[in-house]
Amino acid sequence: MNNNIVTIGSQFPEFKKKAVVSIEKGKEFQDVSNETFKGQWAVMFWWPKDFTFVCPTEIAEFNKNYSNFTDRDTVLLGASTDSEFVHAAWRRDHSDLRDLKFPMIADTSKSLAAALNILTDDDEKIAYRATFIIDPEGIVRWININDLSVGRNVAEVLRVLDALQTDELCPCNWTKGEETLSNKLAAEVA
Repeated sequence: MNNNIVTIGSQFPEFKKKAVVSIEKGKEFQDVSNETFKGQWAVMFWWPKDFTFVCPTEIAEFNKNYSNFTDRDTVLLGASTDSEFVHAAWRRDHSDLRDLKFPMIADTSKSLAAALNILTDDDEKIAYRATFIIDPEGIVRWININDLSVGRNVAEVLRVLDALQTDELCPCNWTKGEETLSNKLAAEVA
């Protein structure tokens, strides 16, 4: 286990990784780093392995919601410990993944997953289903980690992103457009 656990309020670790950004021959790969989202909100989500069953449902759902992230001025990034070549093969092979609008980061050294402390404790050392919301200063503002067998809820990621972007007090089950506690308290004081 990593003793320097990345948690809420931590600076997101520095990284530079290869990523699959296209299935067009000669344009498949690109470097992705902290510079990719510097000064912007970012959501980085991890899945355990390519060519599995739960993972493509999540990746496809994030892709369906891609414009919901860009409308919030948020960079969307996907990642696993598989290589960029496996990512590219999976994208070509799986119809739901061919037209992804966000990069698939290849953390083949597992260094970023280790820095985030999201690797399983078994011999395989694959990433849990982890999601990080990072603010424009590079600070981790939300972390969600699911067990390997349970897919995440993309609508909840968007709900939390909306709440964080208000920079106000948001009650339980708050959704965008509803009154925040900060506004309610200000109205009561006035």
